[in-house]
Amino acid sequence: MNLNEQTFGTELEYVRISRQKAAEAIQSVVGGQVRYAGGQYDAWECQAEDGRVWKCVNDASLIDAPSNRRAEVVTPILKYEDIETLQQVVRALRHAGARATSCCSQHVHLGMEDSTPEQVANLAKMFYKQEELILKALGTSDARLNQYTRRTDDTFIERISRRKPRTDSELNEAWFGYRNPNPAHYDHSRYHDLNLANLWRIKTAEVRCAEGSTHSGEIKSVIIFCLALAVKAKNSKAASAAKREYNPASAKYDFRVFLLRLGLSGKEFKNVRYHLLKRLPGSAAWKHGRPTATA
Repeated sequence: MNLNEQTFGTELEYVRISRQKAAEAIQSVVGGQVRYAGGQYDAWECQAEDGRVWKCVNDASLIDAPSNRRAEVVTPILKYEDIETLQQVVRALRHAGARATSCCSQHVHLGMEDSTPEQVANLAKMFYKQEELILKALGTSDARLNQYTRRTDDTFIERISRRKPRTDSELNEAWFGYRNPNPAHYDHSRYHDLNLANLWRIKTAEVRCAEGSTHSGEIKSVIIFCLALAVKAKNSKAASAAKREYNPASAKYDFRVFLLRLGLSGKEFKNVRYHLLKRLPGSAAWKHGRPTATA
């Protein structure tokens, strides 16, 4: 499997823009028709010319704005080839007034309908091993980690490492701690940086730890990182869950090495690496800092 085959969707949270205006900004890029859908989330939708539906819904967690001035943009199912269009949508939203404050985040849903329990376990172990680096690279705030984006549950990792789930039921029990084949939409287990509760609802794994942004390059970088992680998990026979200790002195180097192992090397991903490394301390080229020149 490669990046071109991995499906995804993303949720982009914004304030200072109405849902109608957000839908109209999306329409300016993808064409089609805008309509008021209403419902529980007071949604506006844009059905693009290709038939796919982009949604703009209300999210009560966006506390920096009143209800009529906030919009969570929910994309349809997308693939790698759609990322350029998504970037154009982000630019249109920014030009229409959308802003990402500290209450805003970006979530990425990864299509896992073709995955085995072993591949899902690989994803969880790989994420857990590099968790602290990932959180620092994506700028995850302490406030988010304490509420909507908690770190991966150690007991879940212990279960999948010990039991090695081979069936959907075994994986389900490892995640919830009990058999729960039909989880509620807002099951409490979803509020983790890597959310697997959606596997039994919409066949996706959700990465929830990216901060909100109106920068199309940052949003693209988060998505490509998540895609690469999923592809690596699906292509690997096994994965280690041995937790990597976060070392600020070598953080940038360590994460760069991880990105290269995910296949994000070369000119094509240069800008992706830049955005994913820019928050980390240290040197990308030298693990222990640039050597001191000697006479």
